[in-house]
Amino acid sequence: MDHKQKTLKKEKQPWPTKAAMQQVYKNNLWGSNASNFYSGEGSHLPELVNPYIEAVTSFLTAFKNPLVVCDLGCGDFNIGQQLVKHTKTYIAIDIVPDLIAYNKTIFKTPNLEFKCLDIAVDDLPSADCVVLRQVLQHVSNTEVQKIVQKLAYYKYVILTEHLPEGNFMPNKDLISGQGIRLKKQSGLDLLVAPFNLKVKAVQLLLSVVLENGKGVVVTTLYEIF
Repeated sequence: MDHKQKTLKKEKQPWPTKAAMQQVYKNNLWGSNASNFYSGEGSHLPELVNPYIEAVTSFLTAFKNPLVVCDLGCGDFNIGQQLVKHTKTYIAIDIVPDLIAYNKTIFKTPNLEFKCLDIAVDDLPSADCVVLRQVLQHVSNTEVQKIVQKLAYYKYVILTEHLPEGNFMPNKDLISGQGIRLKKQSGLDLLVAPFNLKVKAVQLLLSVVLENGKGVVVTTLYEIF
C-alpha cells in the first residue's frame, strides 16, 4: 500500500464521536432518570433550562414569519420539545441512532422532524437558524472545525457552551466524548483561532453562573454573513 492509499484509508475511518455518544447513553454516564435516555443535568436543571427556553423563545417569536430551526445535537429533546411550537419547522438531529428512534416514538408534532446524522461528516438540512446547545464542548477541534465550516450556510446560530468563569485559554483540544474543556480550564470561542467563524453580529442571550466554581453556561446569538 503506497502513501496515497494509506491516506485515503485513514480519511475514510469514522470519527470516534458516534461510539463515544452511544456509550454515554448506554451506560448512563450523564446520570439517568425514568426515561431510556438522559442528556444530563444541563438539559434538565430548571435554573439552566427555564431561562434558556425564555431567551430562545423571545428570539424565535420576534419574527413575523416563523423560522426553520435545525437543532444540532438534540439529545433527549427535553429542551427542544418546548421550542417546536415557535418554529415553522424544527429539525432535530443527533448522532445516536437509538436515541433518535426513541425520540420519534415520544415526540410527534406536524412541524417536527428527527434525523440521525453526524454533524461533522454528513450534509445538514437547510434552515434559517441553527441551535447548538452544549454540543461542541464535547467534540474535538478537528470536528468542531468541520461543523463551523457548515455554519456559514445559516443566517443565525444560537450557541451554548459551558465555560470557565473569568479569563481562560480558549479552544484547547480534547478527545470527543463525555468530558468537556472545562477540565482543562478552557472553553470554545468560535471567533478566534483555529476556528475563526466570520459573523455579522454577536449578541449575548444568556449567562448562568453555576455554584461552587463550576463555571458559567453562556448562550450567544451569532448572525452570519
